[in-house]
Amino acid sequence: MSPQNALYAQSGGVTATINATACGLIETARRHRSRIGRVYAAHNGILGVLAEDLIDTSAESAATIRALLYTPGGAFGSCRFDLSPLPQGRAQYERLIAVFRAHNIGYFFYNGGNGSAETAHRIATILPRMGYPVVSIAVPKTIDNDIVHSDSSPGFGSVAKFVATSMREAMADLASMAHSSTKVFVMEVMGRYSGWIAAACGLALPAGGDGPLLVLVPEIDFDRTRFLAAVRARIARHGWCAVAVAEGLRLRDGRRLTQAGGDGIPGHEQLGGVAPLIAAMVRRALQVKVHWGSLDYVQRAARHLASQTDVDQAYAVGRAAVRFALQGQTDVMPVIERLADQPYRWRIAPVALAGIMNREKRLPRRFLSADGYRLTARARTYFLPLIRGEAWPPFAAGLPVHARLKRQPVRRQLQSAFRNIS
Repeated sequence: MSPQNALYAQSGGVTATINATACGLIETARRHRSRIGRVYAAHNGILGVLAEDLIDTSAESAATIRALLYTPGGAFGSCRFDLSPLPQGRAQYERLIAVFRAHNIGYFFYNGGNGSAETAHRIATILPRMGYPVVSIAVPKTIDNDIVHSDSSPGFGSVAKFVATSMREAMADLASMAHSSTKVFVMEVMGRYSGWIAAACGLALPAGGDGPLLVLVPEIDFDRTRFLAAVRARIARHGWCAVAVAEGLRLRDGRRLTQAGGDGIPGHEQLGGVAPLIAAMVRRALQVKVHWGSLDYVQRAARHLASQTDVDQAYAVGRAAVRFALQGQTDVMPVIERLADQPYRWRIAPVALAGIMNREKRLPRRFLSADGYRLTARARTYFLPLIRGEAWPPFAAGLPVHARLKRQPVRRQLQSAFRNIS
């Protein structure tokens, strides 16, 4: 019996190391050619599967696949799309079966977060019931670090390293200008529902003491009066204050600060980033010069400052996904288990998708000080191993080199296109 093919796809917001996972998965699959034939990649995630828009990774050289280790973004294209449940999604699953059967797909790997885990779970459970057995495994990635049962999420260590470095550098600038110019700098980072990234900014200051950096996270309700008092106190003590704020910062009533227009006054609703709202609030109340910035896509694309720990773990989950598939495991995700803090040790283990999908790991309250603005020693013990080590990409003419894929398309076998994706 000839080996079946594997299909890999990327989902959701990409990271600086999601392609390291692709590298680990493809390289490992190539070592098992007697059991896995070709490795295809869907162009633009599950939408590419439905459209039968597939890429043949066999056309890529070993050197090109290895170059994925230091290439940011999603090399094969990602998407934000969820499969519908049965019965309304039956046409989607019938289409998936048709595509899988046409290309002899026996293994499906979906590289995404906790939402993407549900897609992998549905494929693992629904397709066999409809007559097409397939091994379906969700492979973790997300800068949000919110995948439950995983000590950390591939992609997070690198973004934590980047935002902490960016804040440390910005604070050096701020300190040098504060005497006669800017007193407050506000830096917005991603995190709609959790404050892992904003909290990581706290690493910019050495441990101990009540320094001039405040972190604002969605897990702690924002109190305008208390916050302004904290900023005023930092300026009085240090001459300046830096603020790291998660985009999803919330008020006590559950609204995001951006929904409340900054002051929570009815009629002042404003769309957009939270950093300019915080900056305007401080400027009005304290009458000082304030600058703000948003790292936006930059923070999750910064492969030039990736954590070696993160690269290693991203590669390892891709490799483990293939190993678990060949063991016959399906409907699981390879997660990271921490074995020790000092020295830092970890391993990969499979966890059932039913316990992961659509659940979120929130930042523990014990990771922040009593006032909610600073990291605790326990938080530093957790964060520091994740940002450890430098994994520089190669450079040419002063700029980082990225993989250049052929992205050779797989010839379509189906006569009709799939249009009903809703």
